[in-house]
Amino acid sequence: MTEDRVWRKSSYSNGTPEGDCVEVSLAQDARVRDSKNQAGEVLTFSTSAWRAFLDKAL
Repeated sequence: MTEDRVWRKSSYSNGTPEGDCVEVSLAQDARVRDSKNQAGEVLTFSTSAWRAFLDKAL
């Protein structure tokens, strides 16, 4: 499921491989995971919910 997706690390991780933060994968939905535990739990959001979150966060 998650291994077929392209993941992007948060800019808050300082852009380094050692920086621990969250990763997001955007396709038909938005999935978020902990960069330190890539095989762990994944949160899934609809596209509209993800957009609403970003509108409030930014």
